[in-house]
Amino acid sequence: MKTIPYEDIKARLMQKPEVRAEYERLRPEFELAQTIIAARALHGLTQAELAARMETSQSYIARLESGRVLPSMRTWQRLAAATGTRPKVTLEPLTAVSPLPGCPGTVEESP
Repeated sequence: MKTIPYEDIKARLMQKPEVRAEYERLRPEFELAQTIIAARALHGLTQAELAARMETSQSYIARLESGRVLPSMRTWQRLAAATGTRPKVTLEPLTAVSPLPGCPGTVEESP
């Protein structure tokens, strides 16, 4: 039986517009899960150890890391405290767009 590398399968699937659209829709959730995994791994913690520090269950950590549940801001803060990090939430423009007129920090041109 021939095995196909994951990267090849993903490349083929990503050629389908509906698959690419769903992948992009879910990207923020997967990135959030990856951030949680990276913070835990950075400190050499198991899911159970992180759960104990956060006073929650290992199964909840597993759900966070799989992307099945999204953390609340309170959970995000507890996760940061448990991993010796600080939470940071940002909003980024989807495209390079000029700031809206009248918004703080916007320099408006004179006519």
